[in-house]
Amino acid sequence: MNRLIKFCFIACLTFAFNAHSEQTLGGQYKELGPWQVHYIAFPSTFIQPQIAKAYGLERSGYKGIVNISVLKNNTGNTAQKAELSGTARNLLGNKQTLNFKEVIEGESIYYLAQVDFTNEEILRFEIEIQQSNQFQTLQFQQKFYVDK
Repeated sequence: MNRLIKFCFIACLTFAFNAHSEQTLGGQYKELGPWQVHYIAFPSTFIQPQIAKAYGLERSGYKGIVNISVLKNNTGNTAQKAELSGTARNLLGNKQTLNFKEVIEGESIYYLAQVDFTNEEILRFEIEIQQSNQFQTLQFQQKFYVDK
């Protein structure tokens, strides 16, 4: 199991899941059109410094990581390349733009973005997923806690 999948698995076990999503041991997912979209958001301090450096991520008690995987909704759940863009809004309506990086490891493809947060802040994510002429929107929310 590669390092990123390991820390995502641990993060998934740590956070309460969104009640409106289907759940698997590997995290949360929603079926959107032809895809199964797996997603998680967690504090960047959950990953080891060397892993953060390898993926160009900043570790901070006030930064989170959003990890998205798009799988073809078929028997093999094949990883899909897609274009992702999105925003995170807090309850006051303050908006942050998410800049996703594509990561390919063997047959796995996932997209990583970072987001700023304050203690006990709830962020609502809206992520546009595009693959040729297919468009879907993933929406979820996550409450973050500052790691002191």
